[in-house]
Amino acid sequence: MDSSKFGFVSPSGGPPFEAHLEKLDEPAKSILLDLRAFVKSLGPNVIEEVRPHRIVYAKTLTFRTFLDIEPAGGDHLIIEIRAGRQEAPVRATVRTQQDADEVKEKIAQAYEKVR
Repeated sequence: MDSSKFGFVSPSGGPPFEAHLEKLDEPAKSILLDLRAFVKSLGPNVIEEVRPHRIVYAKTLTFRTFLDIEPAGGDHLIIEIRAGRQEAPVRATVRTQQDADEVKEKIAQAYEKVR
């Protein structure tokens, strides 16, 4: 059985998603899991690529990146949202669930804009 279909192993052969969780304390760990579920719920064409220092989300196989999440310092996440090539990326530091809730709308808008 291919465990990458369930998000446990990075299809690129990079580190597993759980490697980033291990570096985080609460509430950052729970926030990362919540953001991951939210992003994957945006559509069936969301692609997650786990890299050594961050998690990248893209739309379709052409890999149109719209979101980077970097676990940082154990207690927070650094989020970079890209709504397209013409727009400057938006960066946010997420330390609380309220911070995460505030960036979700921007993430959804970026997902919709990326072609």
